[in-house]
Amino acid sequence: MSVLVVRGAVAVVDGTGRVHTGDVVSVDGTIVASADLSGATVIDATGCVVTAGLVNAHHHLLQTAFRTLPGTRGIPMRDWLPAMAAAYSAAGVDPELTGLAARAGLAEALLSGVTTVADHHLTWPSGADTVGMARAAGAAARDLGARLVFVRGAARDDPAEAAASADAIVRALVPGAPGGISADGALQVAVGPAGVHSDPRETFDALGEVARVHGLRRRTQANEVVDVAIALERYGARPLDLLEEWGWLDADVTLAHLCDVSDDEIARIAASGASATHAPGCDVPMGWGVAPVRRLLDAGISVGLGTSGGGSNDAGHLLADARLAMQVSALVGPQLPAADVLAMATAGSADGLGRPELGRLTPGSAADLCLWDVSGVADAGVADAVAGLLWAAPGRRPRDVVVGGRVVVAGGRLVTADEDEVVARLFERVGR
Repeated sequence: MSVLVVRGAVAVVDGTGRVHTGDVVSVDGTIVASADLSGATVIDATGCVVTAGLVNAHHHLLQTAFRTLPGTRGIPMRDWLPAMAAAYSAAGVDPELTGLAARAGLAEALLSGVTTVADHHLTWPSGADTVGMARAAGAAARDLGARLVFVRGAARDDPAEAAASADAIVRALVPGAPGGISADGALQVAVGPAGVHSDPRETFDALGEVARVHGLRRRTQANEVVDVAIALERYGARPLDLLEEWGWLDADVTLAHLCDVSDDEIARIAASGASATHAPGCDVPMGWGVAPVRRLLDAGISVGLGTSGGGSNDAGHLLADARLAMQVSALVGPQLPAADVLAMATAGSADGLGRPELGRLTPGSAADLCLWDVSGVADAGVADAVAGLLWAAPGRRPRDVVVGGRVVVAGGRLVTADEDEVVARLFERVGR
């Protein structure tokens, strides 16, 4: 039996909105109310706020290899998509590149306090070893000690080919696993077309059938500005109208972005039980606007937080994006309290993945947690240490990170990999 105790924190945020002090105890990777602490490993959290591990509900890990490329900043999405596609083609997307980009993106995630990443992988060259690509991403997560939700996406792929690939990935990575989740909870497989701007009904139907057969979660992107414009031009309907007609507005579906939604559409999302993911670090620089998060929450919609990919956001720092979400929320409604946004980045994101055991520090939850040092000058004068996590120190990183009861970051350094080697290998592969 492995017992871990985190002791002496300034505050413990349990993910449900409750803030308290006292020990956080885990046994064999699960949070417990109490345990025999003789022989326990004790982490001193003096001067720290303890939170559940952050959950990045929407990322494109491959784009970690394609950040700040010339000609991809400040341009319309209609131009951005082919510019990124050209970069992918030139680099040659294969299992090696997929694994190296995932390794770098997941290392960045852990060093930023993110313990679970949903990777919406959309780039699948025709004839590629898609199972090998998925395995490479999964291996990167396993080696680093992060949790990965691998989403077999599609972006103008042949519908039958995408479905066959998704089915093969499930059978290879999580065979027979309920909900597509491995027994240890470290790996999950889901499916998701890029959106109605990219994929026809046939793709949604084909991937939806794979999800039905294997009990997988479904994810897609909806109601970005370009998504609305293309849907109206091509179908004479808005994206959510199409998703509802195509059977993709349901309780097992999560919708990313939602920058342009009406009150009626919000009501329909709420009635369907679908969840949402806010990605301001992508939406704002791409010029898509700001999702009306307060209205979504008030309608009863579960809202998580994601960074989206390196090609648009260029960072996988979810806490920084939580700060941005809090700040820009006042542009579209009342400002979101820091506690609400922190809950989005933990429990809200986890709920959208169908993973209620993540994003919380309550008995029965996975022992994924972060220690954030709030004793330094960046927090001088802060009256509310929990609110200060977001309001102060924009580049804040955790001191220690634990995943499943295992320390993976200690003193701000990766325990499970050499950061310099991770960086060097990716640069070598992409020739930069």
